[in-house]
Amino acid sequence: MAITIEFPKEYGYVVLVLVSYAFLNMWMSLQVGNARKKYRVPYPNLYASEERNKDANMFNCVQRGHQNSLEFMPLFFPLLLVSGLQYPLIVSGLGTLYIIGRFFYFKGYSSGIPDKRVKAALMSFLSLFGLMVCTALFGVTLVIKETN
Repeated sequence: MAITIEFPKEYGYVVLVLVSYAFLNMWMSLQVGNARKKYRVPYPNLYASEERNKDANMFNCVQRGHQNSLEFMPLFFPLLLVSGLQYPLIVSGLGTLYIIGRFFYFKGYSSGIPDKRVKAALMSFLSLFGLMVCTALFGVTLVIKETN
């Protein structure tokens, strides 16, 4: 038995946003690797110890910027992919704003001054909230369609 799924033609934008985030994540990962070398933080240590490393805060800020982005990926990806089925253009825009916010969040955090991430975090969270609303509306649409 074959199943056919039709995607809106604009869903390609949603897929491109997803791939863009994958590239951003890879770039952040490279930044953490570079920081490991620069601040001499060997594997498998996830974070640097301030007792052993005078540059621990700098490395930890880079690491946390990336780690926080990883922590939100399991929320971002499904919201993007599911809500994009109903609202591909709106969702692509929100996803793009989210990615821009994550980039500046990482840049601000990895500066060594964690407060520099706050404005970008707000942009990311508002975009993520928009994706949550779109996903909820899509769910409601499906429920209403089924009951009619």
